[in-house]
Amino acid sequence: MRDMPVVPCSSIDAVQSAIAHEAFAFVRGGAMRDILAPFGSLADWQAFADSWDALELDMYMADGGRYRRRRHAVFAATSGAGAIARQPHQPHYQSVDYNPLHGGVERWFAPVLDDIAGSQTLTTILTACRSLFGSLAPGARQWHIETHQFRIEANAGQVGRPTPEGLHRDGVDYVLVLLVNRRNIASGVTGIHNLDGRPLGSFTLTDPLDAAFVDDQRVAHGVTPVQPIDADQTAYRDVLVVTFRGEKSQ
Repeated sequence: MRDMPVVPCSSIDAVQSAIAHEAFAFVRGGAMRDILAPFGSLADWQAFADSWDALELDMYMADGGRYRRRRHAVFAATSGAGAIARQPHQPHYQSVDYNPLHGGVERWFAPVLDDIAGSQTLTTILTACRSLFGSLAPGARQWHIETHQFRIEANAGQVGRPTPEGLHRDGVDYVLVLLVNRRNIASGVTGIHNLDGRPLGSFTLTDPLDAAFVDDQRVAHGVTPVQPIDADQTAYRDVLVVTFRGEKSQ
């Protein structure tokens, strides 16, 4: 992937401006913690992060790989204030226009565990996203929100592919990719491209709470495969992906 370093954003205003003008933003973990602070607590972060050890194998991998584990949950929220409510468990669906590798089928993943779905950490993250994305899309009155816990594993015999579908869009309005943990992993470079394929920037999520925000209507994103640094040790990359799709006012 072409190296086009991106200057990290350090405030929510900078993130909003970067998304509005560049269609994406990169935030380092320390700044992300400060950005989230007005929206709630991260007091249970460790339990939240530890829940990635309980993810289940993704059995829908069209490339035949067994390197991805995940859980999934759906939430609904109105714009502005109000509860962000978990919805009944349902499949994840993408059209083949957005995901040629895995699109066109309903994929039923293991649900996010109840204590994680209702955790302080996830509630804070979703509340912050609603505020940020709402400021960018003031016409949205209702949000369909999906959360995905991903673990990409790598070993001596097989690399892990965070985006096996390659450079892609998710078919939503906005995306947050938040690093939870990475262990014994090399590479995993995030690349952002405009819709004609021209690269706009690249960066690597290396520390907990490092984050990428993406305007999914305007750019595509992808992540390079990851390999273990020490082939004899466990290697994985844990991320939370949150997508927001808005329903516009009439």
